[in-house]
Amino acid sequence: MPEKHLSTQFDTELNNVSSRVMALGGLVESQIHQAMYALSHFSAETVEQVLQIEERVNQMEVEIDHDLSSIIGRRQPTARDLRLLMAISKTTANLERVGDEATKIARMVKNIIESGTGGRSLPSSELRMAADLASGLLRKALDALARLDTTVAVAILKEDDLIDQEFDGFVRKLITYMMEDPRTITASLDLLFLAKAIERIGDHAKNIAEQIIYIVKGTDVRHSTMDQIETVVKA
Repeated sequence: MPEKHLSTQFDTELNNVSSRVMALGGLVESQIHQAMYALSHFSAETVEQVLQIEERVNQMEVEIDHDLSSIIGRRQPTARDLRLLMAISKTTANLERVGDEATKIARMVKNIIESGTGGRSLPSSELRMAADLASGLLRKALDALARLDTTVAVAILKEDDLIDQEFDGFVRKLITYMMEDPRTITASLDLLFLAKAIERIGDHAKNIAEQIIYIVKGTDVRHSTMDQIETVVKA
């Protein structure tokens, strides 16, 4: 991921921590897929697997943060190296929060299974499609981070806007659904909770994309308009 550094040991340390972030990303992706499998099949066993992965994700976040603090303290990096380390730290935090969202989905599925009501009325196929989009966006963000590809980062930001629009449209459908038949309110609220968790996964992928631009360009583009971001990337 990083450029060649004067210190071979520093370069090795950066490559090592970067590889572990990618491994964390793969673990979190697995969490998402298993959470959605649990929803589709109402599998209590898969729910427990997701919860077990959450423990490992949390542990990896702490370990990576510890290593980053150690590198900064010993190497005292400057300029782009320091931006890279800060961005890795924020990326790690975003990946851990993606894991939290997957865990929320699993716990909701567990509640649905234990209640024995409402689960079968959930249109989980629509949620699977949304989850595939969000998971795909996360994969693109991790690939772009590995290559420090700002062009792909901008594309991710645009794609996340589309996911947000789909979510807003889905919420409107749910409101209509509940108004037409109040008996569906409980199931619809469950569905809204799950859809929001998936939408948040897309948001975290967007956050990672913003960090890529920060590493390469040295400009914090959070809260910037798309036009402003594209200007920074082209500069």
